[in-house]
Amino acid sequence: MQIHPLVTDSETLARLIGRLKQHDIVCVDTEFMRESTYYPELCLIQLASVEDAFAIDPLAEGLDLTPFLQLLSDESILKVLHAGGQDIEIFMNLTGKVPFPLFDTQIAAMAMGMGEQVSYANLVAHFTGHQIDKGARFTDWARRPLSDRQIHYAIGDVTYLSQLFPRMLTKLRKTGRGEWLDEEMARLSDPSNYVVNPDTAWQRLKLPNRKPEVLGRLKALARWRELEARDKNVPRGRIVKDETLADLAAAPPVSQSDLGKVRGLSTSWTTNAIGQRLLAAIAAAEPLSDEEMPPRENRPGLSTDASLIADLLKLLLKIRAKESGVAPKLVARSEEMEALAAGVREGLPILSGWRRQQFGEDALALVEGRLGFSVRNGKLRMQPLQPVEDEAPDVSEDEVSVPAPVPAPDNGAAAEPNRRRAPRRRAAG
Repeated sequence: MQIHPLVTDSETLARLIGRLKQHDIVCVDTEFMRESTYYPELCLIQLASVEDAFAIDPLAEGLDLTPFLQLLSDESILKVLHAGGQDIEIFMNLTGKVPFPLFDTQIAAMAMGMGEQVSYANLVAHFTGHQIDKGARFTDWARRPLSDRQIHYAIGDVTYLSQLFPRMLTKLRKTGRGEWLDEEMARLSDPSNYVVNPDTAWQRLKLPNRKPEVLGRLKALARWRELEARDKNVPRGRIVKDETLADLAAAPPVSQSDLGKVRGLSTSWTTNAIGQRLLAAIAAAEPLSDEEMPPRENRPGLSTDASLIADLLKLLLKIRAKESGVAPKLVARSEEMEALAAGVREGLPILSGWRRQQFGEDALALVEGRLGFSVRNGKLRMQPLQPVEDEAPDVSEDEVSVPAPVPAPDNGAAAEPNRRRAPRRRAAG
């Protein structure tokens, strides 16, 4: 593989992108900064094929990134990334759409049972035996000039990525999990993952209470903050922190001078323009409509029994994930299992696609009493259960009854009481 010098001019970029376009697969990575900005600041782009690898300096004066952006939009080329969510967000901001098709090696590693968030360094070590130098990881990528060590470190990410992909693909084909990856990559490619709608920004916040007028103010304030942060290109928390928004929604100030009494706001807001805009947002707020009101809880409330059932589902997930060699987090999340235990049957990812085959069918069988746990030879196992058709109803403490005496049974009839209790012992495991 040929490693090219840092690309800082348009002519060289166009020539090297032309070389990449001769291949069906291109590995992509970025370095960026976002500690002090709303949008991530793109500082370096790394690209590689099986023949070439190079880094692009997007901050170079006069550099035209058009050839690179066209490469991202070329659907005949597979873009390979590792934990590429933030990279995709950057590309979405640059082009207005998500690159397609995609292959994320971290998600693929989850499907192969290598952990829920396996690091790039561990992945490289596992498949190639190489140890990556991560010393330049936390440097200031926006500062120029970049050092040779920084550039070497950055390009190394995509050169190793080009080695990882074919080896991971071979292993995935052997396991027959290509369909799983197709579904996950489709989810990764959904543009809604990377765009925050100001009108729904409030839904990400902890709700102060359920009063429609309070939630209406929270919605208006969250929208105002989102637009302010975008306009100034600063993190949301630099405008107003989440807890301060909730306080303002629950106890709105009457006048701008009252802003000086709000914890988390500067006294300068009592006289400046941003304070005026905040007051205007509160004044324009309307109570939340019935259609927009959130459910009583983000998930159905769990009774004591349902909570225990959810715990059993989590145990079942561990068993099935261990058997199949897949990261549990890829299959199901805690809130989905809690919802299933509480009686929800619609809209759960674990009840559709490959997740239903891998886990959902057994999860349904468990909550419906058709599957139970048992221990054999020190190992936990699952086994089908026969339905108990004549199970006695629960009796409250106030309704205890004393059975009438019955004649002593003869012959095999003595086993009758035990026959009714046996299914309960099987279900309890």
